[in-house]
Amino acid sequence: MNEENQPSNAAGPLVLMEGIEKRFPGVHALDQCRFELKAGEIHALVGENGAGKSTLMKILTGVYRKDAGRIVYKGKEVDIPNTKAAQHLGIGIIHQELNLMPHLTVAQNMYIGREPRKAFKLFLDEKELNARVETLLKKMNVQLDPRIKVSELTVAKQQMVEIAKALSFDSEVLIMDEPTAALTDAEIEELFRIIRQLRENGVGIVYISHRMEELKRITDRITVMRDGCYIDTVPTKETSIDKIISMMVGRQIYTDSKPEIEDQARETVLEVKHLHAGSTLKDINFKLRKGEILGFAGLMGAGRTEVARAIFGADPIDSGEIYVHGNKVKIRNPHDAVRQGIGYLSEDRKRYGLIVDMNVKINNSMAAMKKFTIWGWVNKTKMRKTAAHFAEALKVKTPSVMQKVKFLSGGNQQKVVIGKWLTRDCDILIFDEPTRGIDVGAKSEIYKLLIDLVGQGKSLIVISSELPEVLRLSHRIIVMCEGRITGELDNKEATQEMIMKYATMREPEMNEHGVIKI
Repeated sequence: MNEENQPSNAAGPLVLMEGIEKRFPGVHALDQCRFELKAGEIHALVGENGAGKSTLMKILTGVYRKDAGRIVYKGKEVDIPNTKAAQHLGIGIIHQELNLMPHLTVAQNMYIGREPRKAFKLFLDEKELNARVETLLKKMNVQLDPRIKVSELTVAKQQMVEIAKALSFDSEVLIMDEPTAALTDAEIEELFRIIRQLRENGVGIVYISHRMEELKRITDRITVMRDGCYIDTVPTKETSIDKIISMMVGRQIYTDSKPEIEDQARETVLEVKHLHAGSTLKDINFKLRKGEILGFAGLMGAGRTEVARAIFGADPIDSGEIYVHGNKVKIRNPHDAVRQGIGYLSEDRKRYGLIVDMNVKINNSMAAMKKFTIWGWVNKTKMRKTAAHFAEALKVKTPSVMQKVKFLSGGNQQKVVIGKWLTRDCDILIFDEPTRGIDVGAKSEIYKLLIDLVGQGKSLIVISSELPEVLRLSHRIIVMCEGRITGELDNKEATQEMIMKYATMREPEMNEHGVIKI
C-alpha cells in the first residue's frame, strides 16, 4: 500500500458495531462481533465462507435484525430495522449479484421508485431524471449515457451503475461484496480508480473480497472474522498476506504437493476424438488417464465449459467420438453420462448442482436414488446414514444432514455436490471452477479433497480461470483459445507465461481464397 492509501480522517469512527449477536436455528452466526469504519477509508472485511461477514453487513444494512449489541453511526446509537432505514442513514451496499433491471435505462434503474415527476406529479420527467444521473456520473468521472439500457452494458459498467445508484441516496457508507469477481484486469483498475475517488470524497468503504492480493493494493485496514467471531483489525501496510490468512483460518493451510503419476503406467479412462459443436468447439482431442488431474486453462469464452457440457451430454455435439475405458459410447444427455460413471460439478453449483431449498441428505442422494429404493419404497434411514458418512468424510460443516443447503457456506455447498457424485460412485469427475467464490481456507480443503480422490483412483478434469490453481493441481494442462485446443503442457514444464501464450493463440483469419489475412 502506497502513501495515497492512508485514511484521510483520524477522527472518531463513522460506524461502530459492538457486541453484535445473531442466531439462526441451530447456528450461532455472530458471537460478540465488532467492526469499525472511519470516514474516508477503505476497510477490508475478510474471513472464510461462513465466518459471518455477510451476516454482519446484513445487520448494518437492515436485512437482518441483531439479537444483541449496538450500532453507533456518526456518534449516535441507531436502530436499523430495515433496508430503507439504512438507505435513509446513508448506508448502501453493492451485492456480488447485481440488482438491476436489464430492460430499463441507466437512469431509470438508479431512481426507480424515486423518479422526478411533472404535471401534478402524474408523468415521469425523463429530462430531469437524465440530467440528475448525468450530473452524478460526471462527479464520478464515469462516461456513461443515462439513456442506454442496462442490458447493453458490460458487467463492469453495470457495477458502476450500482455504485452511482447507492451514491444517489447520499451514501456515506458503501459496502462492496466481491466487487471484482467478474471483471477483467482493465475493469478492475477502473473500479479501483472510482473507489479511491470515493475515499477522497470522505465515503467509508467496506471491501469484502477473497482475493488477498487486492487487499494490499486498495485497502487501508483489514478486519478478520472466523467462525462468527471478531479476530482482529490490522493496518494493511504493516501486515503480510500470510498473517491475514493465518488469522482467517486459525490453522495451517494444506501445502503438500499432488501425488506423482507415471506417464505410461495408467490406463486411459476417457478419450475424446474430433469433437465439434456448432461454432463453439472445433476438433477437440484429448485423453484422461486413471488417477490423473487434467487441467483445462484458457481465457473467458475459450470453450472450456462447453467441452465439459458436451462430454456430459448437457449440450448437443455435431460430430466426434467419446470413449470410456476404451469403449465407444453415445452420450446424448446427462443420464447417459452418469450411467458411464461421469459426474459433472458445474461452475454454477446453485443452479445445476444443488436444490438449495432441500437438505443435505436429499442433495447427497439425488444422483443415486436407485441405491436407496426397493420396490418403490425409499429407504430414508440408509439415505441419512450415507449422507452423514460423506458429510463426515468431506468435513462438511453443518448441524446435521437435515440442514437446508442454502444455509451452508459456499465451500460446504461445494462439498455436498462432491458427496453427491461420490455417492453415485463416479470414476470420472469434471470440476468446473471448483473454488469460485470460496475463501482460502475452504480452497485448501477442496484441493486436498481433489488430491485424495485421485489417490483413490478417480480421474479428474479441473477447469479453472485461476492459473496458480491449475498449476498447483494438474498433472497435465490442456490450454484452449476460441474453441480450439492450442496447447498441452506437462505440469513440470508449465508456467503461467506459457499457459497465457497458448491461451491467446488465435486461429489465423483466412480470406475467400484460403490465404491467411495479414
